[in-house]
Amino acid sequence: MASSFLCLSLLFISLSTADGFMMYWVSRCKFNSTEPQDIEFIRSYYFRKVEFTRFDSSVGKYVGYTEYGVRNAEAWNKDQGDLAAMNAKKETYCQHNIGIWYSNILSKSAKPSVKLHSMTPASSQHPAMLVCSVYDFFPSEIKVSWHRDGEEVTSDVTSTEEMADGDWYYQTHSHLEYTPRSGEKISCKVEHASLEKPLITDWDPSSSMPESERNKLAIGASGLILGLILSLAGFIYYRRKCVGDCVLVSSSFRSYPGSH
Repeated sequence: MASSFLCLSLLFISLSTADGFMMYWVSRCKFNSTEPQDIEFIRSYYFRKVEFTRFDSSVGKYVGYTEYGVRNAEAWNKDQGDLAAMNAKKETYCQHNIGIWYSNILSKSAKPSVKLHSMTPASSQHPAMLVCSVYDFFPSEIKVSWHRDGEEVTSDVTSTEEMADGDWYYQTHSHLEYTPRSGEKISCKVEHASLEKPLITDWDPSSSMPESERNKLAIGASGLILGLILSLAGFIYYRRKCVGDCVLVSSSFRSYPGSH
């Protein structure tokens, strides 16, 4: 089952004119599971692509967004029979079909991959920044959050919109500016419809060194190890070669005791 953040929608559009989008309304069911408490029925009314009135089952009445929409909402809210019918659509329309919609969406989903890396912020009160990059997921609805020692971090966090890759998959990036503390645990948490449970990736401080510096360190370490191997090989060769020569020199030395 998807996590409680995720809102998947199914749209139904009705046009009141035959020649385009002058006056129309859109019904949609927002849901993250088949449980009734996780379902929301919304109907929006538009004129020339501007929403002027909306019914939301979580509110239980019509709400206006323009002067004309406010007048409509006031009039429609007086019709108790219509309000009851609209509120009932959460069960009669949404819940009745969501089992099918939900299973279809899950069967066509793609699990995200996560990469954590660090960078130096251009201008910030914090000396460090972590970037949680999430790739190759579908559908586009996703939640990325940061956790520090088990507690969600909400300040100094910025995220990009879900960006289409052009191949049906999406990517998004979340940034956390922070001041490092000794012994802390920082994690990036990803919630998506394709995951049975959240995907949590812990930050490894040892990987905070820039890639160029890590390459230099790796080359230096490899050179040091190679030098030690060559030195050891040379010492072994010297000891083996020295066995005969050293015995001969020792014997010659003992042949002339007067030399002392």
